[in-house]
Amino acid sequence: MRAFIFPGQGSQAVGMGKALAEASPHAREVLQEVDEALGQRLSRLMADGPADELTLTENAQPAIMANAIATLRVLEREGGVRLADKADYVAGHSLGEYTALCAAGAFDLATTAALLRTRGQAMQEAVPVGEGAMAALLGCDLEQARVIAGAAVDAILAEGGPELVCTVANDNDPSQVVISGHRAAIERAIPLAKELGAKRALLLPVSAPFHCPLMQPAADVMENALLDADLRAPLVPVYCNVDAAPIATPGTIRVALVRQVTGMVRWRESVLAMTAAGVTEFVEVGGKVLGPMVKRIAPDATVTSVVTMDDIEALAARL
Repeated sequence: MRAFIFPGQGSQAVGMGKALAEASPHAREVLQEVDEALGQRLSRLMADGPADELTLTENAQPAIMANAIATLRVLEREGGVRLADKADYVAGHSLGEYTALCAAGAFDLATTAALLRTRGQAMQEAVPVGEGAMAALLGCDLEQARVIAGAAVDAILAEGGPELVCTVANDNDPSQVVISGHRAAIERAIPLAKELGAKRALLLPVSAPFHCPLMQPAADVMENALLDADLRAPLVPVYCNVDAAPIATPGTIRVALVRQVTGMVRWRESVLAMTAAGVTEFVEVGGKVLGPMVKRIAPDATVTSVVTMDDIEALAARL
């Protein structure tokens, strides 16, 4: 069995999609459709930067999706590899879940782009700049990360400080967990992490504390946006981040996407659940970020990353 997977924020880079658009009219069509849906030349920003503007959450989220869907469309139209025929499941990391739903036909491309623009803006506006932060804990598993996050909160309370948010945001793989919350709590957690067993802890260059309770205002925005969005049953089941389980109806998808804004991205558990369901091959479309995580979670799985025309041709020849 095979799963197609789609990357999340952090995989953006200036030049993304440029070579593919130059090589394929199908890729250009996707980028043009996203530009029109957003009323913005996002494709130009993707191709030429500047990097700081591309990295803004409201730009990075639709850009990463557009790049992945452009790659998939070339694979389908020119490579003859139809996702609905070749994938048993799809999944995506954080915003990548929207890409997965688009790839599986639950959302059309314009709707996906608009939802991600709304999501990015809402997440950015939920917490004033400077008040939130995220940190990656390396050489650390989920239970260790929970202990570290709790210790940071307790240490601040013991000093007479306020009760701050510090919680696990992303359970990426057995050796990489991300925490999120108030900046003061995250900064307290970093030195504690090494004392409590992590090999390394580093502040992430993000503009907001994603996937934690501080994102509740953004979840409220997305609940309204998703109520109005045209949503169909996906052609293949989608493993959702918050439950690490497949969802297949519009109602469950809406609920999962709202919960995802404040909830933990259970990527490690999602990969384990897919392998338990029989998946032995993972195809990462539009990035090379999730593949290494998958190999650390499921070492026996086959992982293929599809980014370039050469990658697309090689996969099409094999499938």
